[in-house]
Amino acid sequence: MSTTGSVPVSLAEIARIAGVGRAAVSNWRRRHDSFPTRIGGTDVSPQFSLAEVEQWLRDNGKLDSVAGRELLWPRFEVLGSRDESGLAIAEAAHRMRSPRARSSRVEVSPEAERLAAEAAKLGRNEGTRETFEFLLQRWLETHVRQLSTTPASLAALMARIAFDVRVGGLDEELTVLDPACGTGHLVAAAVQECASASGASQGVRVLACERDPALAALASARLAFVADDHDVRAEVATADSLREDPFAEVRADVALCNPPFNERDWGYEELATDQRWTYGLPPRTEPELAWVQHLLAHLQPGGAAVVVLPPAVASRKAGRRIRGSLLRTGALRAVVALPPGSAQPHSVSLQLWILRAAPDGSGAASPGQDALLVDATRFARTGGREAGPGWEPLQAFVLSALQALDLPDAELPDGAVRVPLIDLLDDEVDVTPGRYTSASTEPSGLELSAVWKEVGSTLTDLVRRAERLSELEFDGDRPQTTVGVGDLVKAGALSLCAGQQPPDGAVASGGHSVPLLTIADLLADGTPSGAVAVESAPVIAEKGDVVVAGVVRAFKAWVHEGPPTALGPQLHALRVDPAKLDAHFLAGCLRAPANGRQAGTHASSSSRVDIRRLQVLQLPLAEQAAYAEVFRSLRDFETRLEDAGGRGRRLVNDVSDLLAAGGLDV
Repeated sequence: MSTTGSVPVSLAEIARIAGVGRAAVSNWRRRHDSFPTRIGGTDVSPQFSLAEVEQWLRDNGKLDSVAGRELLWPRFEVLGSRDESGLAIAEAAHRMRSPRARSSRVEVSPEAERLAAEAAKLGRNEGTRETFEFLLQRWLETHVRQLSTTPASLAALMARIAFDVRVGGLDEELTVLDPACGTGHLVAAAVQECASASGASQGVRVLACERDPALAALASARLAFVADDHDVRAEVATADSLREDPFAEVRADVALCNPPFNERDWGYEELATDQRWTYGLPPRTEPELAWVQHLLAHLQPGGAAVVVLPPAVASRKAGRRIRGSLLRTGALRAVVALPPGSAQPHSVSLQLWILRAAPDGSGAASPGQDALLVDATRFARTGGREAGPGWEPLQAFVLSALQALDLPDAELPDGAVRVPLIDLLDDEVDVTPGRYTSASTEPSGLELSAVWKEVGSTLTDLVRRAERLSELEFDGDRPQTTVGVGDLVKAGALSLCAGQQPPDGAVASGGHSVPLLTIADLLADGTPSGAVAVESAPVIAEKGDVVVAGVVRAFKAWVHEGPPTALGPQLHALRVDPAKLDAHFLAGCLRAPANGRQAGTHASSSSRVDIRRLQVLQLPLAEQAAYAEVFRSLRDFETRLEDAGGRGRRLVNDVSDLLAAGGLDV
């Protein structure tokens, strides 16, 4: 494949091209004089010529198993704008499916056309759909701060809910609608769900709308690939659904939507008399309720819609009349509170509103109909390495709760509750699930018994570890020499990199990013609370590096075992030469409290620790291994001790609550 010398690539991009870690590329750059020289960027984030990098990788035999698409993506990045690169990817997708075809949706530049042609040729060799999905995913990751997408797991859950809640038989052709489709994640999930439910025997008509031309073009390309596998008729319109509804006369069996949030300019003035507002005119500050009514206006009798909404929509004062009307007519059937991290914005506990048109078309609720409120926020991952919630248990819980939607006598799982309309239709009309569910935190007898056994097992293990550690003998008269970290750096035994604050705009909540660890995180629970784009991360700790917190109040040192993690200010990464130093030995020596006190610049807890002044025992590598083993045992003992303390405190609290509530069998 031809490349352009002016196309810049970062160290992270070179690592992806070569299929290695970023640290390996840094080592190549240090050890090989022939490595391409920097053509731009900064010392922290240098950039290199793609053509020179490709040639160097080929000459050094480091491209044997790399797909050509890795080399293709940087050229899409330099096309210029987000829209230009997105349209070029859509154009490439159309050409992959038909070499002579050209998308007539939007014009692209000559350079984008040439690149689309190259991508199409590559796709026909390496897999058309795989190449398109690769380019699309990279595009979404690059522009993650400008775009809001629906994660595949959430899209699949929404589609499954809609098909489960819908009332009616399977017609010869089922109509699916998404009036704000983005790149088509939701409608693609709906097609897949329909195929699974009907055994691919039912045709699907997909109607999607998106006001952003680039997103609409990509959605059209995605659905074209979906149509290759299923009986699908797809139409993607480029328009603002609220202002200029291209499918005004269409009634859908299933509607899915992840609309834009908090938009004030949604058409309040020009749409004031619109016939869609059967539940009330949405206030200017409630655009989400306009989308809710738009979906309901497009449903056939018995049709179902699932929409992603911010949690404030469930309780804002301005929308209470519309919420009350939705409840009284039975249009709003259920609300599901999702864990933070389910979709953008990841820090917010978003909600799914499940809507359904009356099967008889009357729009009237059944007498005494309740609303189902489901609180699934407890499925958020805490302290795990994977982003987002635990999708499998979350999906199982939500679907189990919604199975009882039309079964008043069915038992609900803990965390779901039926709320009578009379309790909801008060002055607030708040449909926030957490206000009513308050899932029981009181453990059952079996659960208490299991926890007692776990605590007992942990304590037994601690006793065993304590006995082994108590057998250690120390010879205080044996002279020992130490060496400072600064001297070890000079001797080449290790390298030292200081973490930094990422540049403004580099912090990301998704896409191709790495976790960002800060001192504040260490003082909390030790779990990275943020993320940063790989290209903008000044220092990334790789597996096997020793990480040191250089501030007295959080001083500690450990061997990094997790995924690559960016380090914030006052955190340091030490990479050892394994022929000279054992990483666990080094970490054990450094984390000694006396070491931190000696190297501290002041006596206050906020003072910094001079990492170069930290001392390390001077021992042969063979003896280091013995020390490292004891250091690891001591660290394991500390971890188990903290775990036992946490479990014990929770157990004491649970039993105290049960005692205070009475019911002790005396």
